[in-house]
Amino acid sequence: MSGLFGALNGGVKALAAHSRAVETAGRNLANVNNPDYARQRVVYGDRGTVLTPLGAQSLGIEAKQVEQIRDRLLDQQVVREVAVSSAAEAEANAYAKGQAALGQSIDRTADSSSSGSSGSQGVVESVTDFFTAFEGLAARPTDSGQRQTLMQRAAILTDRLNSTDARLDQLEKDLTSAAASDVEDVNRLLTVIGELNGQIGRFEINAPGSAVDLRDQRQARLEELAGKIGIETRANAVEPGQIDIFARDGAGNEIQLINLATVPNPVVFDGTNLTVGPDTIALSSGSIAGHLKARDQGLTQLRNDLDALANELVTSVNAAYNPTGLTGDFFVAGGTTAGSIKVDPTVNAVSLKASDGGAAGDATIARAIADLAYRNFNTGGGDAIDGTFNQFLSRSISDFGEEVAGADARFDDQNNIEKLVRAQRDSVSGVSLDEEMADLLKFQRAFQASSRVISVVDELLNTVVNGLGR
Repeated sequence: MSGLFGALNGGVKALAAHSRAVETAGRNLANVNNPDYARQRVVYGDRGTVLTPLGAQSLGIEAKQVEQIRDRLLDQQVVREVAVSSAAEAEANAYAKGQAALGQSIDRTADSSSSGSSGSQGVVESVTDFFTAFEGLAARPTDSGQRQTLMQRAAILTDRLNSTDARLDQLEKDLTSAAASDVEDVNRLLTVIGELNGQIGRFEINAPGSAVDLRDQRQARLEELAGKIGIETRANAVEPGQIDIFARDGAGNEIQLINLATVPNPVVFDGTNLTVGPDTIALSSGSIAGHLKARDQGLTQLRNDLDALANELVTSVNAAYNPTGLTGDFFVAGGTTAGSIKVDPTVNAVSLKASDGGAAGDATIARAIADLAYRNFNTGGGDAIDGTFNQFLSRSISDFGEEVAGADARFDDQNNIEKLVRAQRDSVSGVSLDEEMADLLKFQRAFQASSRVISVVDELLNTVVNGLGR
């Protein structure tokens, strides 16, 4: 339409378009602190051209669509880095709890030749005190005070091994529960993402990319899901606005978690593996992977080492204390793990043997047990440990300390990488106050200019309608 009415109609369309732009800038400013929000822009355009006496002319500008400023590659990279960060954080937190369960601080910079630990309340110190007490008994076999001290040290040693094993066992159960809870969250999030996928598909049938708020919600849930389990995403081949989500098995094959709006099978956790239908997911990232890695590697190895230490203590001390096998053991023979080791109930400060039937000053047995502190054991020869008791225990704690330090370093490094990637995405999708304020001023002036055009056309029409023919 040309002429004054055409100009009036174009002005009205421009007013509507600029009004929508002001509205969009206001929405961006309102979400400046919303981390899930991607800034939006109004796409201007017209519905085509018409032939007029002056030539082909536009039908007038209008707001055709509100688009979202997102970089899909950066979104996918954030999802991947979130998954890796969550695994590192879960592992580091688990090892920190394991360090507390061990009952002593670990020197994470110590090498295997040193104790790798500090403090006076740990297992290392208890083992040392136990053999030192037998040294004292060997020197003063009839001293009742020394006997009392030895029995106290033995009780402290067994109690610390028992309580440390119990705390580590409870920590492993807690990690299993945390993984199970995360799996529940995974299934909930898959359902939510599937529903969002379906809604986006319905809203975008005739307007691809227009369901911007739903896309924001979906991306936020995707990142939340990646925090639990490593996933990959891609646009659906048939419905590009919707995404497929999948994990991978040990051979690298895809395991589909979401197909359009459908969740084919729930994720199932059996205490060790995550399965989807008949397929087992290869866990490499996400908090579930971190929980299970800490449980099955560092903490399990630490418990196995404590069991080996307890086994060798019971075996070697009993062999020295009861060389004939007829006069009673020092430790309960069947308690060969850290959780079950205990002093035989028949042994007390009075019945404690310094020798096997020798004279009053004979301390043959006490000396033999004290000397065990310096004996080099060898698993190749049938022993449960390698090296002396303190060397073996210090090496185990040092190895655990390296696991703790490594997990902390991985988390710190990965956390920095995630922040860097998020900053890159925010530079594209984040809301800039300066930019939005400038846009707001620009759209306001455009609105005012369009209003002025309408006012001028109105004056001209008034002249035509009321002024001509007088």
